[in-house]
Amino acid sequence: MNRRIATVMVHTSPLDQPGIGDAGGMNIYVAESAERMAAMGVDVDIFTRRTNEDVDDVVEIAKGVRVRQINMGPVHGVTKEQLPALIPALSAELAQMLAKDSYDLIHSHYWISGKIAMPAASRLSIPLVHTMHTMARVKNLNLAEGETPEPMIRVQGESQVVAAANALIANTDAEAASLVSLYDACPDNVSVVSPGVDLYSFTAGAGRAVAREAVNLPKDAHVLAFVGRIQPHKGPEVLIRAVAEMLMHSPHLRSKLIVLIMGGASGAGTGEVDRLKDLASWLGISDVVRFENPVPRNELPQWYRAADLVCVPSYSESFGLVALEAQACGTPVVATAVGGLRTAIADGISGVLVDGHDPKAWSSVIARLLNEPQRRVLLSMGAIEHASHFGWDATARGTLDIYDRVATSSIQANKSIS
Repeated sequence: MNRRIATVMVHTSPLDQPGIGDAGGMNIYVAESAERMAAMGVDVDIFTRRTNEDVDDVVEIAKGVRVRQINMGPVHGVTKEQLPALIPALSAELAQMLAKDSYDLIHSHYWISGKIAMPAASRLSIPLVHTMHTMARVKNLNLAEGETPEPMIRVQGESQVVAAANALIANTDAEAASLVSLYDACPDNVSVVSPGVDLYSFTAGAGRAVAREAVNLPKDAHVLAFVGRIQPHKGPEVLIRAVAEMLMHSPHLRSKLIVLIMGGASGAGTGEVDRLKDLASWLGISDVVRFENPVPRNELPQWYRAADLVCVPSYSESFGLVALEAQACGTPVVATAVGGLRTAIADGISGVLVDGHDPKAWSSVIARLLNEPQRRVLLSMGAIEHASHFGWDATARGTLDIYDRVATSSIQANKSIS
């Protein structure tokens, strides 16, 4: 009989379009790793809160992987910030749903899901594995200018989840260290499993010229791309200000420059896209900055291939899947030297890491790379090689190893009690 895993990700669904609202790298992570685990003989049910009345209660997204809707609370109008008020009701409903089947283990993603899974795991005596993805204390140490700090209820909730989980999975060594130093996690309970990239879809393909024709971009343009949710913490403003700085010093780049900001508004920042458009206008660079809506996953590789550089100016990242996807497509990445981006990018080999968020520093790095096409070719080769080490199959295998260890420990503990 196949092992059965209950995955809990409540504040967003693997059925949602990444790059809009709260849907991002975590959605991809959960769906991709679940599909790979299912291919290895493990059944995965992903429990998420219903936010769409048109979706069936159970949706099979791959053989052995089902998305199950938790019907609790209003279907529309509940923001991620309002979800903590629903934690007790969601937890009770989840426990009822889990009790109707037999699950070997619960794996929760993000702190709200951890808080919802904790009581259910305790009541049903099912081991709990948790992945943070982002942490309040880390974010609050690296806030963008004017960004609202994460609330104390989240800090407390994360601390409770860390204490309750049988195992914690970190994306990188840096995240593992943060769990221990900032949340007093027991080092023996923390394991590192790197996220992956779909190496079958995100490839160099037929090259940049073909990609640009496919997405209707000029073949001779200098293309910079930002891909992700449009929120201050992801740093799109840093790129816009850096471009303005660059054009002030290197006006000759302007005629061929295209800056793509691809993504949708996220969380409470519904006016962030308009604010950035106004900023580009005020800086006098509206002619080179284009705002694009997120595209389906199967179209995204062409946009990565079409770019000369993909920029990831985040203030913190548990990993940075955009950086990995871009590199797999052969596009070098310029990113902030924070968190998981230090692992996702091989500095000087697959891209360039920038210390801090000073637009002048970013401008200098980007201008130098645009003026050195031979260096970009070398970085492109290094990007493909570096990304090749991060397939989702390896993520799934690493996760399953932790599941096996936790399940075995749980069985032994139950035997000793009885």
